[in-house]
Amino acid sequence: MKKPYVILSAAMSVDGKIATHRGDSSFSDEEDWKRVHKLRSQVDAIMVGINTILRDDSKLTAKEGKSPLRVIVDSKARTPLNARVITVRPDLETIIAVTSKASKKNIDELQKKGAKILVSGDGEKVDLELLMEKLFDLGVRKLMLEGGGNLNWGMLSKGLVDELRIAISPVIVGGKEAVSLVEGEGFNRVSESVNLKLINNKKVGKCLVLTFKVLPKSERKKQ
Repeated sequence: MKKPYVILSAAMSVDGKIATHRGDSSFSDEEDWKRVHKLRSQVDAIMVGINTILRDDSKLTAKEGKSPLRVIVDSKARTPLNARVITVRPDLETIIAVTSKASKKNIDELQKKGAKILVSGDGEKVDLELLMEKLFDLGVRKLMLEGGGNLNWGMLSKGLVDELRIAISPVIVGGKEAVSLVEGEGFNRVSESVNLKLINNKKVGKCLVLTFKVLPKSERKKQ
């Protein structure tokens, strides 16, 4: 299938949380944020899920260099009209991926605010494979995936992620309600899991940044 090269980027605690149970996701320090913003300037698009927008209200821009296309996976078109991804830098295109079941009223209001709507699927959730094809057709060749946990699961479980860059902050936050790097349904057996190959590790500020390639199924060893 046609798809962009997808880099999953995240900062997390040692115990694998990307946000506390109260939604705090401040794991990166200034040095690591510089790394993240540099990566943002090197990709064609940044993609997040609707829960990340509702929780963090991120602008999804790069502080230096070019800022990429912004993509929100938002099956029901729940993106607030006053979200910073809509109101800040209106010169940058924001794409909202929805399903055919999304509220037409919400879609109309978002379009009036300048958002581009991509209908990707007829089910309850956005068809991520179809979305990747549509983004590729729009010229997106390299995409930065910034979660959250459910979207990370959706992309990984469908084999749509090519690389992971994970910053591990030297903290433990705990909490069964805290958001993990990957959530969703999960695999039943380790043998079914996504296999990775570590290709780089380096210390950036207080964080340890690990870079992994996702191994194709043909290269995965049976557990």
